[in-house]
Amino acid sequence: MNSQNIKQRFGIIGNSYKLNQGLEIAIQVAETDLSVLITGESGTGKEFFPQIIHQLSARKHNSYIAVNCGAIPEGTIDSELFGHEKGSFTGAHESRKGYFDVANNGTIFLDEVGELPLSTQVRLLRVLESGEYIKVGSSKVQKTNVRVIAATNINIIEAIQSGKFREDLYYRLNTVPISMPALRERGDDIYLLFRKFVADFSEKYKMPAVRLDTEAQNILSNYRWSGNVRQLKNITEQICIIEEERQITAKILKKYLPEYNTNKLPVIYSGGDGIDAKTFSSEREILYKILFDMKSDMNELKKVVKELIATKNTNNNLTEHQKQVIETQYPDKTFDNINNVENYSNNNFNENKDVNDSNNIQDTEEVIEENLSLADKEKELIFKALEKHENKRKQASEELGISERTLYRKLKEYGYND
Repeated sequence: MNSQNIKQRFGIIGNSYKLNQGLEIAIQVAETDLSVLITGESGTGKEFFPQIIHQLSARKHNSYIAVNCGAIPEGTIDSELFGHEKGSFTGAHESRKGYFDVANNGTIFLDEVGELPLSTQVRLLRVLESGEYIKVGSSKVQKTNVRVIAATNINIIEAIQSGKFREDLYYRLNTVPISMPALRERGDDIYLLFRKFVADFSEKYKMPAVRLDTEAQNILSNYRWSGNVRQLKNITEQICIIEEERQITAKILKKYLPEYNTNKLPVIYSGGDGIDAKTFSSEREILYKILFDMKSDMNELKKVVKELIATKNTNNNLTEHQKQVIETQYPDKTFDNINNVENYSNNNFNENKDVNDSNNIQDTEEVIEENLSLADKEKELIFKALEKHENKRKQASEELGISERTLYRKLKEYGYND
């Protein structure tokens, strides 16, 4: 069975390369009993792959059980997976089979496997290695023949490094890896999925189908979709139910896209004392870079002036390169000859002496160095923002891209009084 038939059978929409690659791997590995680890962000549709693998395997006539490991409390997860004996803990009034017993000769899908406690990971590793497990409150070893497929939306490598996930279990689960792409990586599939959801909801709610204009389609395809397919489906359902107009414009669509109109500042504040400090530090780095670039531009201009003086250009004409450098730094000025350069240099550097005095050029560089105080620039920007917004600190903090708490702290530091 090829991937196109699989898509039709399981209702999978899309033609992106990564999606097709994942389907091909699932088809190839289905006939084996190898463990599979599916990775990808939440909401990408990872749950389809275990079903595909099970239905194409020799186990398809036996049980298929999907377990959300993150939804089961840590105190009961072992009992849920492996069962327990009567009286093994408070409330255990009778013996109970676990999922590995119920799914014997079938397939068990462990969703969010990265959320398993370390003690449960040890038990799971034993099942994968030998097919053996022990019920809670029992000493009798039980056998099971289960095909294990797992999925996670966390970075397992980071979890291993932080001691939250066993490395040996990772390699047992990751015999065959499948990566599910995020929706933003499936640009051409986004509108196809939208149309599919529209058709489904129109039939479900007995309403005419909505349509997107060209601009709305572009916005839909270029949005980040942090919630992936799940978020797209949710928003599509909202639009189908709420909007009376069946022709959806870009303006209407934007109302349903969280943070679409958020101003993308160089530094984004997200709260907390630690974040405040990091945010302001990043702003200082940006300011320093601007000042450094200004210094480099001024040094370049100084070199041009030195070069002109040294060459004693008799025809008083600038080279094309010299004109380009000066006009780039001062686009409102046109230099036709060296005399203009000398006059402009004298006026702008506040020189009273002849431009031939090399000490004047050195003094210019020293003035720039003195103006590179980050604290002074920071203070100047804060005071300007307050003046602009008439001492309204909330608006000033938004203009600066920092929190009000940070702004209050800085004003106190600089001794500012209203």
